[in-house]
Amino acid sequence: MSLTELEIETARTQADALEDQLFALGAISVELFDAGDEPLFEPPPGTHPLWAALRIKAIFRDPLQAEIAAAAVRASPAEPVNLRLQGIEDQDWVRAGLAGLTRIHCGGPLWIVPSWEPLPEVPDGIIVHLDPGLAFGTGSHPTTAMCLAALAAQPPQGAHVLDYGCGSGILAIAALKLGAADALGIDIDPQAVEATRTNAERNGIASSSLPTRLPHETDLPKAGFDMVLANILAGPLVELAPVLARAARPDARLLLAGLLDWQAETVMAAYRDAFDMHIEDRRDDWVLLEGRRRG
Repeated sequence: MSLTELEIETARTQADALEDQLFALGAISVELFDAGDEPLFEPPPGTHPLWAALRIKAIFRDPLQAEIAAAAVRASPAEPVNLRLQGIEDQDWVRAGLAGLTRIHCGGPLWIVPSWEPLPEVPDGIIVHLDPGLAFGTGSHPTTAMCLAALAAQPPQGAHVLDYGCGSGILAIAALKLGAADALGIDIDPQAVEATRTNAERNGIASSSLPTRLPHETDLPKAGFDMVLANILAGPLVELAPVLARAARPDARLLLAGLLDWQAETVMAAYRDAFDMHIEDRRDDWVLLEGRRRG
């Protein structure tokens, strides 16, 4: 399939209107990039800051559609700084995106296996079937890999599990396959909630064993969970400390990931009122924190 890319440099104030206009003109995808080497630090939950100078890339199936869109943008009241059209070389985008992804041994009996890979020939292997999608979590990133290794090392037999920021559902699904009684997946992204549902079905897990919710759709039960998992970012982890502490039963196990080594002390400090905390694992510049809920 022949594709054409329309690239626009513009100001932050024009981003929303341009994005809507490009989709209305037939773009199949629109992405926003920094046009001026401006750093964006970790934002608070629910906020989506943008750079002052933006580069917008819109993809069109038809070159004529792209030319019409370019003409429409040029004619708009807020003229962009720069505009460029170019063809995109044909390739198998799915295969390109999956290149290098393979089955992963997480430790113990636990394996993550995408659909195109053969099953490992191991006795008593526990297999999580998972393909990459829109939501974060395939097992290849160090943060996810550390969580999976920690679950495999100490399987949550019979535990009631909370997976806050469930993404693809990989951690909750792995916990259930390792013997957890049930799990609740929560994420702020509706696509992640849907991805968790889809991946649970793929692994033969009933919705009653892994219900999924957006944060505003549920009140977490006080002291309702034997294990709490959160693989997100350092800022949200700090803000969620009272919520996760309230949800954890006495002696509940806590696994926190998605943070860099230099952020570990700040995150642990937020949880020390309720948990005994330590660094459980390090991979590259990422760390995994573990805690036990005090009574």
